[in-house]
Amino acid sequence: MCLHDHSSAPRPTAGLPRRGILAGAAALAGISAASIAAQLAGAPASQAAEPPSGPNYHGSPLTVPPLIIEGGTIVDPKTGAAIADGVLVLDGGKVTAVGTRDETRKAVAAVAGRARILNATGRWVVPGLIDAHVHANALADARLLLQGGATSVRSGSSSFYQDIALAALPSWAPGVSPRMTPAGLFISPELGDSVLADPDLAPLATLHGGVKETSDLAYLTRVNLQRGAKVIKTRANPRAGIAEQDPRQLVYNQEQISAVVKAANGAGVLCHAYSAEGIDGAVRAGVRSVEHGVFVSEATIAEMARRGTFFTPTMDAITGMATSTNPILAARGKEYTPILKAAVRAAHEAGVTIVAGTDSFGTDVTPIGTEVRLLTEAGLSPLEALRSATIHSARLLGLGDAAGRLVPGSYADAVVVDADPLSDGSALEKVRAVVAQGAVVRNGL
Repeated sequence: MCLHDHSSAPRPTAGLPRRGILAGAAALAGISAASIAAQLAGAPASQAAEPPSGPNYHGSPLTVPPLIIEGGTIVDPKTGAAIADGVLVLDGGKVTAVGTRDETRKAVAAVAGRARILNATGRWVVPGLIDAHVHANALADARLLLQGGATSVRSGSSSFYQDIALAALPSWAPGVSPRMTPAGLFISPELGDSVLADPDLAPLATLHGGVKETSDLAYLTRVNLQRGAKVIKTRANPRAGIAEQDPRQLVYNQEQISAVVKAANGAGVLCHAYSAEGIDGAVRAGVRSVEHGVFVSEATIAEMARRGTFFTPTMDAITGMATSTNPILAARGKEYTPILKAAVRAAHEAGVTIVAGTDSFGTDVTPIGTEVRLLTEAGLSPLEALRSATIHSARLLGLGDAAGRLVPGSYADAVVVDADPLSDGSALEKVRAVVAQGAVVRNGL
């Protein structure tokens, strides 16, 4: 029996100091002047002409010098085209030119004497990769994601708004963190210590049975959005990676998930779901993407294709359970792996858009290239798997051509790899260099 009065649903306190809440999140994420300075490792202190939008601060962000990547084969995931012995010019956080040496001659001359040059001869250059499902709670997590080639990520939630704090960094300190689309707190029945993240969450600590009433689900969603979340994460089922939980048990039904989607007010909702019933309810509730989705039915796949629902199968998170020392998890991994591979193939053939997400948590980071390889092993072509970590994920995140492609005006994010991603499904695991927001964050050239 519910003893909580829902006759007048609470609303977030408009006057609560967001700055103080996010300052605490930044501290928990290990974000400080000293930690950022250490990661920048002597980056130039030149200043941009205009501050980024958002913070009402009198200063300007750090900038990096122009960068030229030359000699490599530049790949466009959208068209599948490749430019041999190509040249990529990055300046001011954007791509200013891409093409043959003749086509880029003028752009190269414009930055001559100021630009850093990377020689990618004999290698392949792809856009910065996008990991559509991570749990980054600290600066150390962000650093490892970058090292694997993920220059943009979508958060699958954090414990105390750390992802929202991390999202502010790229505009001010290029190369410190991937571009982050934050989700804030997980919309889940049991919030645990996350209720301590925000005084506006105190009422939820009094609920008997957790956050389950539709009015409370809407309230928690609105708090997240007010704190700066750009997407919302909820669930239909428990976790598969906890032996004591049954991932096919229903946590939230279609009505409850619909309340979250409605309160999200256009912000994309990603939904953790395993069971056929849970996945179908989430899709019909209007979520933007289904995460994991092992037991998705043929009928639900057809509904996803009709609605344009994205599918993030998190292959590594599921297949990796097969090697667990816990016998229950190992059994799940062995059972779920072929089922999930078949689901990915069926969804792709039905026209559902597959996106790559590793479900990396903290410093236990799976490189996004590994997820791309596993998608090829599930039946996607190397090009389509590359698209799952570039243009498809960019569309899911609402980034358009700004991410996922190397075209004039797109983000100054690039990855250099040692193999051809158009023919080798494991190519994106062979990372040689990473450029994020115009800053070289990994260089093995």
